[in-house]
Amino acid sequence: MSMSEQPREPGRGGEPKRDPAPGPRSSLPSTTSGALPPAPDDESKTPDREAVTPDGQPKPPEGRQAFPDDPPADLEDLSPASPVGRLAATVERLSREVRAAQAEAEGRALIELAKGVLVERLKCGPAQAARQLAQLAEQAQVTVLELAVDVINQAARDRMSEVTDAFLAATRAADETETDSAAVRLRAAESGVLAADDTQAVADALMEQALRPLGAVAVAIWAAGADGSLTLAGSAGFSPAEAARWRYVPPDVVTVARRGLIEREGQWITTLGATGLPSIGLHHHPDGGRVALPAGTGGRVHGVLEIAWPAPLAQQPPQIVRQVEALAELCAHTLEMYTPPQGAAQEPRVLPDAAELMDLADGLHDPALVLVPHLDGDGHLVDFRIQHVNSRFLDPAGRPRAVVSGALLLEAYPMAAGDSELFQRVERVYATGEPFRARRMNLTALVDQVPLSAVADISISRHGMSVLLIWRIEDETARLASLLQHAQRLGRIGGFEENVLTGEITWNGQLFDLYGRPETSTPVALEELPAHAHPDDGVSIRRFLRTLLHHQRPAAAAFRLQRPDGVTRHIRIVAEPVLDTDDRLLLIRGAYQDISSQHWTEVALAATRDQLAHTEQQATERNRLTLQLQHAIMPPTQAPLQVSGLQVAVRYRPAETEQLVGGDWYDTVVLPSRLVLLCVGDVAGHGIEAATSMVVLRNALRGLAVTGAGPAQLLSWLNIVAHHLTGAVTATAVCGLYDPVRRTLRWARAGHLPPVLVRDTEAAPLPLVKGLLLGAVPEAVYEETEIQLAPEDTLLMYTDGLVERRDRPVEESLTHLLTTARTAPSTLDQQLDRLLTYSRSDTDDDTCIVGIRVG
Repeated sequence: MSMSEQPREPGRGGEPKRDPAPGPRSSLPSTTSGALPPAPDDESKTPDREAVTPDGQPKPPEGRQAFPDDPPADLEDLSPASPVGRLAATVERLSREVRAAQAEAEGRALIELAKGVLVERLKCGPAQAARQLAQLAEQAQVTVLELAVDVINQAARDRMSEVTDAFLAATRAADETETDSAAVRLRAAESGVLAADDTQAVADALMEQALRPLGAVAVAIWAAGADGSLTLAGSAGFSPAEAARWRYVPPDVVTVARRGLIEREGQWITTLGATGLPSIGLHHHPDGGRVALPAGTGGRVHGVLEIAWPAPLAQQPPQIVRQVEALAELCAHTLEMYTPPQGAAQEPRVLPDAAELMDLADGLHDPALVLVPHLDGDGHLVDFRIQHVNSRFLDPAGRPRAVVSGALLLEAYPMAAGDSELFQRVERVYATGEPFRARRMNLTALVDQVPLSAVADISISRHGMSVLLIWRIEDETARLASLLQHAQRLGRIGGFEENVLTGEITWNGQLFDLYGRPETSTPVALEELPAHAHPDDGVSIRRFLRTLLHHQRPAAAAFRLQRPDGVTRHIRIVAEPVLDTDDRLLLIRGAYQDISSQHWTEVALAATRDQLAHTEQQATERNRLTLQLQHAIMPPTQAPLQVSGLQVAVRYRPAETEQLVGGDWYDTVVLPSRLVLLCVGDVAGHGIEAATSMVVLRNALRGLAVTGAGPAQLLSWLNIVAHHLTGAVTATAVCGLYDPVRRTLRWARAGHLPPVLVRDTEAAPLPLVKGLLLGAVPEAVYEETEIQLAPEDTLLMYTDGLVERRDRPVEESLTHLLTTARTAPSTLDQQLDRLLTYSRSDTDDDTCIVGIRVG
């Protein structure tokens, strides 16, 4: 008899009772639209979608796969009129009836629970409540199961009802069938979980009732151990071999489930393969999505719910997220009572209550607190109660142990929720079971409203439902010992102590490292030190030992230590004798220090000093020779020229710094034509190159001048010399030929400042003529001009060392030069000396001045 043909329960008046809906429409893996299969009598009207393929052909019966060599579905032996076809249809019909019966059985508990709610609210009997539920379902045009779920949600107002309300609020514009089936799925899953015998049955119920309609293909329920390990308590969708391989995960292995255990918000992973994290079923669904949520109640996490999807997981809407979180909370109630099966990987034994933990805390030499969770009325963790304090406990505020014991942790120590985050650490250990260790953690306590800080090593561990908090305050002795150890390590210092009477020698670990010997080897006595040192250092070592052992005075020595590995280290040893009351030698204490780096630094520094001294000596000698060469060619003064009606004076001021020996030059000479050659020039650069180039140009100009050529032609020839014969140097120059008979001056310039004419009380530069600096181009054309001089006129030629300043434009410096030149002393020599004296140049460059005065 099919489910639709079963006799109905009689109601009042002999009327048959309405048959409730056979079960949740979306809980069966065989349905895709959420609707139940039709009754057997309706088979002729609506063909079952699961019994046909997408192209309309009948599917093979359950438990049998279609193979490529099976005959086509449209052959006569599979037609509905054939015996095989009728048998297949019968098997399919019976399968649907079985699934309908299972669905009805799964929803029966929810319907009965809704009846109980109506009995309590309507104050009626069970039969009347059943009839009322059926009538309401018919009026609302929903199934009895959907109405039962709605009644339960309104009466319970629990997490499931909140999730259902949120889902309905977000999908009011969607299909009502889909929203109602979501609510039915959650309640059906809850019913299946509560009725399950073990966590494996819980996993099966979650998979079939709630997760498969969401597109998930597998689920794993992990139980968290007190040591942070994970045990696979139940799974669905994974092969038995895969589940057996992942039966136990040690505490230090980072997996998707462990991430979900640590992160309170859980892990929503789009593609598992992209994370690089191992997890159960990774090889079967490497590109699928994963969700791992902590399963906890009352502030404690009992395990993890991990769900697998076959394809990448898109961002889920909030209502789906809340559904999955509600399922994780369902798992927590089951995991709370979970115990690993016999033969499975066992975690360390946990204490059944706080009594044994108190005894353990009393046996510790460090202060310890035994904490138990303190929950509010809704079962949420709000604080921890100090169940016990051991005898080593000292309260920072001076309160007795009896006052602290029994108080809440945040009331007794409100600063625990501050910067140190101690309370958060305790809360996390209680939730996950993963122990916490920290060195040098800062703890703060309020003493008379004054915060006092201390540095301590912290250990927090969970034992059953209790938490053990241990701390060790760092005392001054331990801190100084740690500082000394680090100082010895950084300074590469090893200490020793040698008992002269017993011969016992004590070394620290750093000294073994200096000697290159293992710590299990025998220390080297002081008297054996010469055998481990370089032979050339024997005299200094023996002097050190004689001072220390015979004269009994502190001593020090430096030597080269030859280690067994062939490495030679430069060592400095210092030691002092320890005498008894009768002034007899008792002990010798001392230290070795590796000064190899210091030694090689001093050697490198000495070599660098020697090299610098040699370089400085070479530079000094080079500058001295350059200066001698320059002075030999360019003396500071020279004998006056004997020219009728003309006074000639020159001045040369060398650079104040010998390293700035430059290429400034001048020349005044009477040519065979009785004309007077007047010129000044400046070669670019400093040093021997500039000085030798200056000599070439000066001598070349003097030799070219005897040809009788004019100033422009002389500079043109000199440009060729500068470009081709001096290594392409550049220079500036001004050249003039004075005719004493006519009192005229023909002059030309090559990138140089023009001469200055002083007449009466006025001083002005001569008008510029075109002329490129020497050596810039292979061939250059220069202009020349002629000026008529009058008696008492003074003409000045100079180099830029007279006027150049770093912080002023050249025009400002020329103005100052003209102002100084207007005040003409009685003699030409005095005028040139005045120009040098009042020069504002600050470049420390060479300076040349040539002056003539017409008589």
